[in-house]
Amino acid sequence: MAFSMGVTMLLFTLALGFVMAMIDVTAVNTALSDISTDLHVPLAGLVWVVDGYTLTFAALLLSGGALADRVGARRAYGGGLLVFIAGSALCALAPTGTMLVAARLVQGAGAALFMPASLSLLTQAAPSDAARARMFGIWSAIVSAAATVGPLAGGLLVHGFGWRSIFWLNLPLGLLGVALTRRVVRAPAPAAPRPLALFSHALSALALAALAFGLIEGPELGWTSLPVAGALAAALLLGGWMVRRERGAAASMLPRALYGSAAFGAAVAMGFLINFAVFSQLFVISLFLQQAHGAGALETGLRLLPMMAVTGASNLLSGRVIARHGVRLPLLTGLAGGVVAALLLTAADADTPAWLVVAGGTLVFLSIGFAIPAMTATVMQAGGKAHANSAAAALNANRQVGALVGVAVAGTVLHAMPDWHARMALMFGLTAAGFALAWLLVFNHVGRGATVAAPRAVTE
Repeated sequence: MAFSMGVTMLLFTLALGFVMAMIDVTAVNTALSDISTDLHVPLAGLVWVVDGYTLTFAALLLSGGALADRVGARRAYGGGLLVFIAGSALCALAPTGTMLVAARLVQGAGAALFMPASLSLLTQAAPSDAARARMFGIWSAIVSAAATVGPLAGGLLVHGFGWRSIFWLNLPLGLLGVALTRRVVRAPAPAAPRPLALFSHALSALALAALAFGLIEGPELGWTSLPVAGALAAALLLGGWMVRRERGAAASMLPRALYGSAAFGAAVAMGFLINFAVFSQLFVISLFLQQAHGAGALETGLRLLPMMAVTGASNLLSGRVIARHGVRLPLLTGLAGGVVAALLLTAADADTPAWLVVAGGTLVFLSIGFAIPAMTATVMQAGGKAHANSAAAALNANRQVGALVGVAVAGTVLHAMPDWHARMALMFGLTAAGFALAWLLVFNHVGRGATVAAPRAVTE
């Protein structure tokens, strides 16, 4: 099935924002040493340079989805791109580490606005069930390719033009995205407006901010220190307050229809578990290559390249399978493969050849890449035309929280365990357990023969 030029341009336009964000996120890691030297940023500050973006992205995604319901998905997508461009310019001009972290927060806010809107616009524009499945597969593959090339692109830019060039690159790309959005993206019929539930959104954002502070600063300040213990307690209390309010509030963060969908709940929980496992694995294997085998930054990036690249290939294959057989088969197959590959990695130690560990990690990414488009399709199916913005926001918020928690847990395990055998056994045991729990959620709650019900395209 070949897409028309119009659909191809739509796919490119709606992927451009997240591609820009993914390249930016992965490329920043290659620039940390230069940022530290130029702006005199200590290690703790560098952590916030990386995680500040993830924090506001995750904290504001649900708000972004709700706002898109009110102002329209096309307007939200274009507005989010403009906010991201502004944040990128502030990053490139930042005179201090504190200003750089603040600018990264702005970037995350922009991404939180355009990300759910992009998935909603894809859902609205799909001309058929099969086309929608393939569109999700291609969109996921484009994003995966961006994540793959990000470290290499960042290294080349930093080497040739300095760390600020990473952020300057976003300006022409973002402006191209804004121009294409106005030209090729049709505004779907507006969804029924619903209240923003601002107080619940504020509670959610504050709870996540407290959780992020506790997890990031815990290894540095000590888990029993007053700031860390207080932050974690605040996260628990604020999160509990938010859940209680959601149950009884007249205006909730998510539409009530989504709370009643078992498939939606399973897929959103799966998003947390997959990102927990994938990002913690990437963190652990990167340090394994550098610390256990003495690989430099460039060598580490090159060795990780196949592991990242296979995800795009399995995304494309998944889209074709979903179109023929529904979402259940790729979900169960991909998650089961992830469990087996992660269990194989639990046997690794410092003497295990680096290529063998990378091969195991590649099998994990290959398997999970097969499941991710089906996970996305399940969530968007549950949201339907009316709640696509909110469904996409909930999925991606949970995925970002999963990434934040996964890296924090991996750091704690590496700090606490005495050798690489214990580290690999525990960390990849947790990875396998996360994939297994996700498999059970799919088996119990995503129905047999589930298909991807695509709404008809809506014109202006």
